[in-house]
Amino acid sequence: MNRDGPGDRSGDPAATPGALSTLAGVRVYLRTFGCTYNAGDSWKLAEILRAQGCNLVSDPALADAIVLNTCTVVGKTERKVLRELRRHAQRPLYVTGCMPLVQEEAIGAVCSPVTIHPREIHDAYAKVGSVPHGPVGVVQACRGCLGSCTYCITRLARGPLESRSLRDVTRETARLVGAGAVEVRLTGQDLGAWGRDTGQSLADLLRSLAALSGRFMVRPGMMNPATLYPVMDSIAEAFTLPKVFSSLHLPVQSGSGTILGKMGRGYSPDQVVSIVERFERAAPGFLLTTDVICGFPGETGGDFSKTLALLRRIRPDRVNVTRYSPRPGTPASLEKDMPDRIKKERSRRLRTLAEEIAREKNAPWKGRTVPVMITESIRPGSSMGRTREYRGVVLEGDLCPGTVLPVRLVEDRTYYFTGEPA
Repeated sequence: MNRDGPGDRSGDPAATPGALSTLAGVRVYLRTFGCTYNAGDSWKLAEILRAQGCNLVSDPALADAIVLNTCTVVGKTERKVLRELRRHAQRPLYVTGCMPLVQEEAIGAVCSPVTIHPREIHDAYAKVGSVPHGPVGVVQACRGCLGSCTYCITRLARGPLESRSLRDVTRETARLVGAGAVEVRLTGQDLGAWGRDTGQSLADLLRSLAALSGRFMVRPGMMNPATLYPVMDSIAEAFTLPKVFSSLHLPVQSGSGTILGKMGRGYSPDQVVSIVERFERAAPGFLLTTDVICGFPGETGGDFSKTLALLRRIRPDRVNVTRYSPRPGTPASLEKDMPDRIKKERSRRLRTLAEEIAREKNAPWKGRTVPVMITESIRPGSSMGRTREYRGVVLEGDLCPGTVLPVRLVEDRTYYFTGEPA
């Protein structure tokens, strides 16, 4: 791996200055791992490559160069990325994303790629002047976070909170809407923290976006309970704006105060409950998504029972379950890990409960007729729509994104409905 320093960015490891300039006029295969923020970087990178005369191809065998946008949030994803790097080790290979920023040695053990620092992508994109065309757009409102979670490697890669200006985010959103976006995914490592470093609040940003003309909806991304709690009143009210989906992604991680303390999360289970209750008062029926880690070092049976109890209390519509895996360089990785058999059993119980709650919450919706906005095509002959609360509805036919129509919710598929025009 090229380990030259990043010029005037002495604090950024693994950067290869001018890496993007070596990709011009060639066929490129670009694959993305990880979160919506990473997807936003890839969309920007694709626009840069097109501006440099590159042709993006969907088959790596047809490519002159391979670009992998990496993620290392959990061990399973890291292993998947390393397998892909090893697969293309003998090809002209480029890496970007979180992994090269914090795991140079792991990458260097399987290949010697050129590193594109994420900041180089953002710097180059500012000069391109184009946006991706399509019904779904990603807008990165901020990067980094204010947290100190003991298990998180992403904060080591992305650094402290840096909020983009309200003007820049609003202008980029307007450009995406002008290019056909009807769903704008507003994202960051902790979206709820946007503006904390500039004296503003996410509610200010949501109001600015909702004031834009055009037929579109904004889907807010993940918000850490610790940063959301102090500003939950204004953000909950912003969820009632007509162009904001009333969908909250609130990662609770554990229902045990003891484990939350060991995780360094900065909030209590009671504060999580307060947030959920506040949003329910402002936007009844809002869709709640949460994340849970099972098998964190020191998690007892009693701690795990408290997590199950918290889920029963807040009743999330979606639960992303992760088995704890030690990440290099984090304080939690120094603690004694739990046997996989215990993590597996707790993961199973969490998923069983999550599906039970989802079916119970879906039951009153089945058979109802509700307004649905078509957001994208899943495949030829099938379209995806979203309710005001961001519930997914699959309909037959190639429907035009942005179309709003009354739809009867026919069949509950746990995490989405099938529907038919009423």
